Amino acid sequence: MRLAVVGTGYVGLVTGACFAETGNTVTCIDIDRDKVDRMKAGQVPIYENGLEEIFHRNQQQGRLRFTSDLREGIQGAEVIFLALPTPPGENGSADLSYVLGVADQLGFLLSGYTVVVDKSTVPVGTAEKVQQAVAKNSTVAFDVVSNPEFLREGLAIEDFMKPERVVIGTNSPKAKVVMERLYAPFVRQGNPIFFMDVRSAELTKYAANAFLATKITFMNEIANLCERLGANVDDVRKGIGSDSRIGKRFLFSGIGYGGSCFPKDVKAMAQSSREVGYDFKILESVMKVNKSQRTKLLPVIRHQLGGSVKGKTIAIWGLAFKPQTDDIREAPALENIDVLLEEGAVLRVHDPEASNNVEKKYGDRLIYCNAPLEAAAGADLLFIATEWQQFRSPDFTELGQLMKGKIIVDGRNLYNLEEIKEKGFKYFSVGRKPIE
Repeated sequence: MRLAVVGTGYVGLVTGACFAETGNTVTCIDIDRDKVDRMKAGQVPIYENGLEEIFHRNQQQGRLRFTSDLREGIQGAEVIFLALPTPPGENGSADLSYVLGVADQLGFLLSGYTVVVDKSTVPVGTAEKVQQAVAKNSTVAFDVVSNPEFLREGLAIEDFMKPERVVIGTNSPKAKVVMERLYAPFVRQGNPIFFMDVRSAELTKYAANAFLATKITFMNEIANLCERLGANVDDVRKGIGSDSRIGKRFLFSGIGYGGSCFPKDVKAMAQSSREVGYDFKILESVMKVNKSQRTKLLPVIRHQLGGSVKGKTIAIWGLAFKPQTDDIREAPALENIDVLLEEGAVLRVHDPEASNNVEKKYGDRLIYCNAPLEAAAGADLLFIATEWQQFRSPDFTELGQLMKGKIIVDGRNLYNLEEIKEKGFKYFSVGRKPIE
């Protein structure tokens, strides 16, 4: 099939590359001409495990193309995916200006029956707005479909190529046939395609992310309670996670969730609820708890450094909001960095992938290091903000020799308490007894 993907951010580029991988001819469209030129030259603009390989393979074989011209990009396309930003507004609602702006233009450009797909995460009712925006300028038949993505950053290629489920919202039999044919190569092992009405599909994405954010936040509340009761959150996690009704995933406590999805989607779902007069109390609590959780270890850092971080050197391991990505959107590490810089700390930072993005934000206010131990050299304290695998088994002997003070404040509970005690470090984590 001939496809067009409007928007080459995280979702758009993964979508385009994966559809090309199954033999479709895909044109990715972006208004950023410099970005398009770089992609044409073979540069992958984001880090995602496995993306670079299929990007280059399909570009070289002519199935993956790039343009900044919308008219050129959608020419001959049977399906057009809208993978555009929907950033939160001041009240938390999703900003649909990018989506509706493109929809306005599509009406002038469609030359035959086309399926227009909302791939962006959008509030309930967006497909109807897209339908109206296209229809006011169009003289040809088209359908608007909701097809939310369920991609985990760091595992997005695997998630797309082998989806647990595909959700498609449409009331059109013709669009259903097109979408079923398009996704058939991805569900050959029997994983389901759920066809439903458009509004239910739109709500499904928000409901999934809101539930996962709630699960994370609940465990962080349990961790905070463990600290007061002298319990160990790791043991509690194992005890409840073995219950099949609860499951083991998303039960790890730490310094809160971040990224481009959970914070934005929880806010948007809460605002959508307010707009229809429903007080979604759980989501309001989730947002409140997560906000405080992200910086909950700052008092520990201050106390361990004598009450003030001014003039102290702090090493920070991990800047991305999660491992296996260079995404720093809503990363808890950055909230802690903002406060520590304001209070006069000297910060030596390291992240395997996200340092360049952080440098664009902070410039020379931070000291960027190429390796974890380099960042720890001369540090009074080490703060761990992201659970990269590379941080799980450091040479503790060398780490202790390099650091000025053998203090680790761990926002992701990477280390076994008994083992870290034997290494001679002071160690403070989330929901577990401190080692002093």
